[in-house]
Amino acid sequence: MKAAAPMELIVVERDPAGVAVVTINRPKSLNSLTRPMIVSLAAAIRRLDADPAVGVVVITGRGRAFCSGVDLTAAEEVFKGDVKDVVADPVVQMERCRKPIIGAINGYAVTAGFEIALACDILIAGKDAKFVDTHTRFGIFPSWGLSQKLPRIIGINRAREVSLSGMAITAEMAEKWGLVNHVVDNGEVLKKAKEVAQAILRNNRDMVLRYKSVINDGSKLGLGHALALEKERAHSYYNGMTKEQFADMQKFISLRSSKPSSKL
Repeated sequence: MKAAAPMELIVVERDPAGVAVVTINRPKSLNSLTRPMIVSLAAAIRRLDADPAVGVVVITGRGRAFCSGVDLTAAEEVFKGDVKDVVADPVVQMERCRKPIIGAINGYAVTAGFEIALACDILIAGKDAKFVDTHTRFGIFPSWGLSQKLPRIIGINRAREVSLSGMAITAEMAEKWGLVNHVVDNGEVLKKAKEVAQAILRNNRDMVLRYKSVINDGSKLGLGHALALEKERAHSYYNGMTKEQFADMQKFISLRSSKPSSKL
């Protein structure tokens, strides 16, 4: 049987409403990543970011795992690749993506899979989801941000224990610690992710992109500088609006206020 081509292992599906679902599609290997899959995932994110028909991206894995990390049988090819090659780096491309990215975490998110999850803007987890950092277990140095992002989300002491001991973070712990937004039944993960995506798409798409940007850029700064960044971008935004755009804003607000509120 002919081996699957790299792009078949990263499946992209778009719906007419503007939600694109990216599926890591290697279930027999728990969606472990080879070098061609990594390159393909980065390329898929770049294309979706550039596609004006796409408003929200959902990333998930097929089968029992979200992503079990790098395929260690191909470790040399992956780790001796150019780690500074940002074009082929899916995490860098996710961080650069202007569109909101929702992670639908089914099963295990291990090491590189954990890092892909951390690059998402919103996380939905199934009840059996587990987040595991095995860098220290296998002697792998982190390069997709786990050592820096996790402490900022769950606290430095918890992150030390997770990464230095290799303990798993269960879905219940992840929700309690603020790592995931929602925990749902295992079979409802993708459905919930799409519901959140649809709620986002009902809003002003331009402002969704701007708001994501100011949150993410501001999170890298101290509070004073982040507040100044918000003020600067607000000033630039409103100064650039025409009377017609203000009228359109008022029209949009009046239309929204006449509709029933979202269940979210």
